[in-house]
Amino acid sequence: MSLRLKIHLIVAALVTLFLAAMIALHLGNLRDAVREEVVAANRVAHQLLNRTVLVGASAGTPAMALYLQGLGRVRSNEITLVDGEGRELYRSPPSPYKAGRDAPDWFERLVVPGPSEQSIAFPDGKMIVRADASRAAVDAWDQFFLLGVTALVLLLAVNAVVYWVVGRTVKPFGQIVKALGRIEAGHLEERLPPLAGTEAASIGAAFNRMVVGLRERLEAERRALAAESELSDRRELARWIDRHLEQERRLIARELHDELGQSVTAIRSLALSVAQRTASHDPQASQAAGVIADESSRLYDAMHGLIPRLAPLVLDAFGLADAMRDLVERTRTSQPEAAVELQVSLGDARLGTEAALALYRAAQEGLTNALRHGQARHMSVSLKAEDDGARLEVRDDGRGLAPDWVARTEEDGGHYGLRWLAERVEALGGSLHIGNIEPRGAQLRVWMPFTPALEGAA
Repeated sequence: MSLRLKIHLIVAALVTLFLAAMIALHLGNLRDAVREEVVAANRVAHQLLNRTVLVGASAGTPAMALYLQGLGRVRSNEITLVDGEGRELYRSPPSPYKAGRDAPDWFERLVVPGPSEQSIAFPDGKMIVRADASRAAVDAWDQFFLLGVTALVLLLAVNAVVYWVVGRTVKPFGQIVKALGRIEAGHLEERLPPLAGTEAASIGAAFNRMVVGLRERLEAERRALAAESELSDRRELARWIDRHLEQERRLIARELHDELGQSVTAIRSLALSVAQRTASHDPQASQAAGVIADESSRLYDAMHGLIPRLAPLVLDAFGLADAMRDLVERTRTSQPEAAVELQVSLGDARLGTEAALALYRAAQEGLTNALRHGQARHMSVSLKAEDDGARLEVRDDGRGLAPDWVARTEEDGGHYGLRWLAERVEALGGSLHIGNIEPRGAQLRVWMPFTPALEGAA
C-alpha cells in the first residue's frame, strides 16, 4: 500500500467518523423535536377537546360529531368519536400536508416516540385522541435526507481535495524512491532536483550528499583494491625475482666451487711445480711461479669467502642448524676480535626451503650490520623451535640504531637489506622486528611459521 493511499484512507476515515457523529447528533435532535411536537400537540388537543366535552356533553354525541366535523384535523392528532355501544361516529380526515408520502419504516422507528393515546368519556359516548407523528416523521426524514446528501457530497469533495493535496505532498517521495532504485541498480550519477516542501527538500539534499559520499567511497575502495592488486603483483614479482636470484646465486656459487675452484687449485699446483723445477737454474722463473701460487691461494680463499655470501651451499647439503654453525664459525674466523655465541635447538622441527633460507639470511644480515654499522664486540645468535614456528634472535652490544633510523630509511631508501628481508619474511607469513636494547646494542627478531617442505627441508 502506497503512502499516498494510506494517508488518504486515514483522512477519509476521520472525515467519515466526523460526519457520522454529526449525523448521529442531528438524528438525536430530530427525534427530540418530533417527540416534543407530537406530545405537545396531543396535550393541547386533549385540553381543548376536554373543555369542549364539558360544555357540550349535554347535547349528546350527535352534537359532538357535528362539532368535530366543523373542527377538522387538530395538528398531528387523530380524533375518533364512538357512541356508548362502541360504534364509530367520527374519525379525523387524513392530513393534507405532504399527502401520499411517508418516511421509511426504519427511520420512523428511530425518531417517532411510542404511541400516545388519551380518552375523554361522556354519558353516551367516548372521544379518543391518538397522536399521529407520521407528518412530523416525514419532515424529519426530509431534513435527514438533505443532511445525508450534503454529508455525502462533502465527504466526496473532501476526499477529492485530500487525495489531490496528498498526491502533491508525497510526490517528492516517489522521486526519492525512484532515485534509490536507480542507485540500487548501480547508476551512481543519479541526482535529485530541488524538491518542494521543507522535509522533502532536506531529504533530497541529504540524498545527494549521500550519493556523492558513496561515489567517493566506492572510488576510494576501487583505488585501494587496484593499489592492493598492484602491490600484490609487485610482491609476487619480487618473490619471483628473488627465487630466480637465489637460483642464479646457487648456480654461480656451484660454478665457483666446482669449476673455478678446481681451476685455481690446478693453477696453484702447476705454479708450485714450476717453482720447484726452476729453483736451481732459473731463480726468477721460480720466484714468479711462487708469486702465482700465492695469488692463486689468496684467490681461492677469497672465492671460498664469496661462495657463502652468494648461496649457502651448506644449507642445501646439511640443513639450517649446520648452516648456522658454519655462518658463526666463518664470522669468528673473519672477525677474530669479536665474540659470537650460538644456540640452536630446532629438535625435529622441519622448515621449508624458503623459510630456512630466510632465517639464514636474517642471521647473516644481523651479524653483518652489527659488525659493519654497530662496531659490536659481542654477538649472540639464538634459533629455537616453538609450537608453530621457529624464532631467531640476533643480539649485539654495538652502538645500536639511531633514533631516526626509520624516518631516514623511508627518506633516502637506506637499509635496503633490512627492507628486503622484511618483505621476504612477511611474504612467507612470518614477522620481523628490530630495535635497540638496554643498556646498549640492537636486537633483530624473526619468527617464521613451519611450512611444508615442498622444495626440500632444513
